[in-house]
Amino acid sequence: MITPERIAQVGAAVEQNPAASYLRPLFPEIHFTECSADDVNARFSPVLETDAYELYLISGASGHCLEVTADHNGATGIIIAAKSDD
Repeated sequence: MITPERIAQVGAAVEQNPAASYLRPLFPEIHFTECSADDVNARFSPVLETDAYELYLISGASGHCLEVTADHNGATGIIIAAKSDD
């Protein structure tokens, strides 16, 4: 479970440094993945958006691949998607 409050804390930390290697020690219970916002399907909505990043919840519940989810209860991680400058 990743609560809205925890997402806000992650968002504040992303503003300091968006690197997963920086965030993992601060939030060891959360899996972090980095990508470009262009790599995330437009049908998904971010749970938090900053000027430079979009954050999406992910789940590994299927046992295979990570999946974008809107379910805070089933979320195990966060995608940090960098917006492009174009």
